[in-house]
Amino acid sequence: MVENGLREILEALRDGRDDVEGVLQRLSAFPVRHLGHTQLDTQRELRCGSPEVVYGAGKSPEQILDIAVALLEHHDRLLVTRIAPEAAEFVKRRLKRAVHDPLARTLCVEPEGGFEEQGLVLVVCAGTSDLPVAEEAAVSARFQGARVERIHDVGVAGIHRLLAYTERLREARALVVVAGMEGALPSVVGGLVSAPVIAVPTSVGYGASFGGIAALLAMLNSCAAGIAVVNIDNGFGGGMMAARINAMARSPITKARA
Repeated sequence: MVENGLREILEALRDGRDDVEGVLQRLSAFPVRHLGHTQLDTQRELRCGSPEVVYGAGKSPEQILDIAVALLEHHDRLLVTRIAPEAAEFVKRRLKRAVHDPLARTLCVEPEGGFEEQGLVLVVCAGTSDLPVAEEAAVSARFQGARVERIHDVGVAGIHRLLAYTERLREARALVVVAGMEGALPSVVGGLVSAPVIAVPTSVGYGASFGGIAALLAMLNSCAAGIAVVNIDNGFGGGMMAARINAMARSPITKARA
């Protein structure tokens, strides 16, 4: 996380491994690692709290491996989203600690001591067909240091299934609510909780769902307060947003302002 990066820089200054000019250069620079096919942002964790995440779709297995190896030279963890199974197997042959989640379509390398897993992000999924997007959200939030729990198959067609989890919903610092079809689930959840809800529309549905546009518009037009909406099938964006909200609850800066 960003605190760890700053700590390493300040400890280097304290221990004499770096001087003031060197520290200023590291803090002000935006270094880029050129790989020929890719330019890596190696200081994103220092600025934004987590390393650059690799979008695997459209990249060759060789390109993904090059990027993964380079990122792990600068960071203790790695996340690749939307990775094809054959590309995941290719990378895993080189990176023995890499774990492929075929449902989430992710490949992840955890830090040696594991992730922090603090607070609570709930990933709520309307139907089993929405699970790939929901799992991408869950993996992404955990990568960012959040403790993640899941509530699956609680769509509004059987709303009693959701209401059975009401108390659990209210314990989360942030919720990612994933739904296709008519996209009504985030509005219902938003009417039950005080925490922020990140709505993720999916492309699941019949013809008039228009590939997720119906769910997207329904979520954008929700009458429940406290709902933000990300793009269609963007589990990664929903998970990362929820994790940042989750982290703010334990931020010293946030507490000082409060």
